[in-house]
Amino acid sequence: MDLLFKLGIIILVGIVGGRVANYFKLPNVSGYIVAGLIIGPSFINLVNLTDIESFNIINEMALAAIAFSIGNEFLIKDMKKVGKDVLLITIAEVIGAFTVVFLMMYFLLNQTIEFSLMIASMSAATAPAGIVMVIRELKANGPLTKTILPIVALDDAVGIMVFGVCLSLAKMFSGVAQYSIVQIIMNPLLEIMGSILLGFVIGVVMAYVVKKAKHNEELLIMTIGFILLSTGAANYFNVSPLLTCMMVGATLVNLKRNAHRVFNAINEFTPPVNLLFFTIAGASLNIKVLFTVGILGIGYIIARATGKYIGATLGAKAVGSEEKIVKYLGMSLLTQGGISIGLSMVVRKELPHLSDGIITVILFSVLVYEIVGPILAKIAITKAGEVDGMSRKKSKRQITA
Repeated sequence: MDLLFKLGIIILVGIVGGRVANYFKLPNVSGYIVAGLIIGPSFINLVNLTDIESFNIINEMALAAIAFSIGNEFLIKDMKKVGKDVLLITIAEVIGAFTVVFLMMYFLLNQTIEFSLMIASMSAATAPAGIVMVIRELKANGPLTKTILPIVALDDAVGIMVFGVCLSLAKMFSGVAQYSIVQIIMNPLLEIMGSILLGFVIGVVMAYVVKKAKHNEELLIMTIGFILLSTGAANYFNVSPLLTCMMVGATLVNLKRNAHRVFNAINEFTPPVNLLFFTIAGASLNIKVLFTVGILGIGYIIARATGKYIGATLGAKAVGSEEKIVKYLGMSLLTQGGISIGLSMVVRKELPHLSDGIITVILFSVLVYEIVGPILAKIAITKAGEVDGMSRKKSKRQITA
């Protein structure tokens, strides 16, 4: 069956899934994922594994655009006010998830120290796509929303570094390789710094070039071009495309006046790409892992959620955040997706003797968290009273003007 025909079906099925989700007052993204699960190999196999591989470029585009949009949250004048608090909450949340998962695996479930280190290091990263979609759908704005977005961006960076350190330690414990303390710390740090430097350079060039745009259509074309360029360059230099695109967005928002025009332009482009991304993501989930994951998967799900919630709550309390941030932040940070799957593929390559168990647990976790995570994020943002916050913000601007 022709791939374009299947893409058309994916879009239409995704729309139906979103409508059904809305009927039950669930976020669109949960409907997209369930719809994809139904048409994927787990059920009717309309979209098979070969098709999913062929659609990889759509996944890369969607994640790159989402990462670029998150960069909009790193305006320096705003970060000066909350930057230190956000960093401390992020570190607390990452430490919470890592610690609880490690203790669960090593002490309660009697796993090896290598396995426990690797699976714990993969618990930190939060998939930004589902959360961003929920925020856009709800037109949310407020203290909680403004805290969620930079934390999601930062915990991916911190998570990648924690994973790199644990990978080196696991290799040492397994006898696969020997590293010095400097190498254990510097290897992941160099990847992060390389991503930031590359994103900054591209962002500076982009800030200059987009000034030449004659109209919104040309601005959109330029923006898409720079996002794709950033992803390709990151892949070429073997650094993180997500962090690179975030840095491009962060650089642009700080260097260009009226940068919101650029981010508004890309928001007009992304809805069909995001729908495809989440529906394809749903199709790629394997329902069979439910029958093979056992106590390890259930333990990981419970430990990760507990660790993230405790870490985020204690971190928010420690920096004196508003009560609604303390109360609802933890349940907003549970989505897990592409980054964790990508890291599990690294484990398959570097530590193949651990890969089967880790990949099974991560796939199960993604299956659960990609459906449940956005629902919990929607509940948290709604209870925090930040739904339609964007509309209220615009109204205040108009009144002030």
